[in-house]
Amino acid sequence: MSDPDLAAWLRADEEIVTARLDALARTAPDRPFFHYGEDGVTLTYGDFGRRTDAIAGNLAALGVAKGGRVSVFCVNPLVSALVMFGAWKAGAVYCPVNFAYSGRLLTYQLDDTAPALVVTEPGLLPALNAVAGDLADPPGVVVYDPPATAHDHVASRADVDAAFREIPWAALTADAPRPDVTVAFDDPANVIYTSGTTGPAKGVVQPYRWLAQYSFNLRMPVGPDDVIYNDLPMYHVGGAIANVARAVWAGCEVAVWNRFSPTDFWRRVASRNVTTAILLDVMIPWLMQAPASPDDRRNTLNKVHMQPLPLQHHEVARRFGIDFVTAGFGQTESGAPLAVVLEETAPGEGTPTELYRGRSHAEIRELSARFGVPVLDGADVTRKGLMGAPTAFVEAAVLNDRDEECDVEEPGHLALRPKLPALFLDEYLGKPEATVRAFRNLWFHTGDAAVRGADGMFYFVDRLGDRMRVRGENLSSFQVEDLLNQHPGIRFCAVFAVRGAEGDEDDVVAYVVPAESLTEDEVRAFAAETMPKYMRPKHIRIVDDIPRTPTNKVEKYKLRAEILTELDAANLDR
Repeated sequence: MSDPDLAAWLRADEEIVTARLDALARTAPDRPFFHYGEDGVTLTYGDFGRRTDAIAGNLAALGVAKGGRVSVFCVNPLVSALVMFGAWKAGAVYCPVNFAYSGRLLTYQLDDTAPALVVTEPGLLPALNAVAGDLADPPGVVVYDPPATAHDHVASRADVDAAFREIPWAALTADAPRPDVTVAFDDPANVIYTSGTTGPAKGVVQPYRWLAQYSFNLRMPVGPDDVIYNDLPMYHVGGAIANVARAVWAGCEVAVWNRFSPTDFWRRVASRNVTTAILLDVMIPWLMQAPASPDDRRNTLNKVHMQPLPLQHHEVARRFGIDFVTAGFGQTESGAPLAVVLEETAPGEGTPTELYRGRSHAEIRELSARFGVPVLDGADVTRKGLMGAPTAFVEAAVLNDRDEECDVEEPGHLALRPKLPALFLDEYLGKPEATVRAFRNLWFHTGDAAVRGADGMFYFVDRLGDRMRVRGENLSSFQVEDLLNQHPGIRFCAVFAVRGAEGDEDDVVAYVVPAESLTEDEVRAFAAETMPKYMRPKHIRIVDDIPRTPTNKVEKYKLRAEILTELDAANLDR
């Protein structure tokens, strides 16, 4: 297949997501687009288009030029989505910040991004104020003003620190003409941060074509009659792009809540007739823990993306009547370069016929064949770690330490090549050496270990280096070590992951060498003050020293073997 054909695929439904939104705002202005479940508010495509036009115009009036960066530090996903599309329409760059960040983590990301302004909300303003004095160049700050009917309304809030230039909420949202700005497929759309294994988190600069490629195979089975469920945060590409932006390309509704709730999930699905959702690995055990019921299949959810794909995917699908499970490999840098579709049930045997909405089984099989995505019988997929085959947009390989291709079934480094410009990240923001290193020898190195199976499929093996995954978040040992080492009573620490008890998640382990008398409880208290919950070590050990090589490199493998032996013994004693 030639490259021009691939570009035509991306342009068929508008390659630039704002152009697709504009088209729907004109042709289907009354169609529901964004339902915010926390407040029971639904914006149509026309509503959303008008509000984001105004935000774009106000950003331009505030001096945010094309390429300027707008940081969004919000829990509220409706606010985040409005500012995200408004920024894109102004030609600005969307730069979300993890709303769990504070202190050192927040300071680093804001300094690294250097935004023209920050949009935040009353509940997060104290965290932002607390770092004002640490920022190299404090930006302007806009604080969301929730209406009296909103779930997050506050009667009063803290004042904005004087180091910032405060911009009224109305100055961002009042009626204003949209600026005359044009963006191309290779212009920057986002800066999304990803964990670094040997240094601070890196800002991944994503062009507009990255958005189109990342969402392409996810939106392939979805049409205007679908409803996409989202409880992933808007600082996560899964929430912002795979769900919200995907809904625009599909021309359907996205139903959004602030966070996942295992007890409320199915009520939410029923409330909006949801047809498709992304379930991260830790969510699935929580849903399966509920007592089985004869009515488990009586729901509208017929397509679920599971990443990573759990071994019990078929059991989950049969229990809850899910017709199709999609899986793959998703990454902030490379988008979604691997994909597979699993047909878990025959037509009528999954979602009840009277509740089924969206594309039929035959349509999904036909579209998958057209775009080169393999369709497998879900009952036959029993091998752990399936990620699928390379999409039409990329080449994929498993490489050894010298970047030579590994044999079939030989583990190595998963590496990728784009077939079109601007499909992958442009760069790591302000880190040219890291960018060159990732693209060495004409391959993008993902940082993950994989194998190419005898069946031609790619299978995930492990995270390379010191990367960890906890509650759907990627982090690195460097981040946790850097924060712990700020404690005056800690002389040195070593952080690593062990396999967690639930799903394919990790537990964080910290071995701490104290500079003075120090207890585990004191370390836990410090972690609670300085880092988000998902970063905090589950297992802490206070030790006199940590094993190292003659060149002073920490031998984490010895510590990992030690803690695993200890934990295994504790499990046997239960």
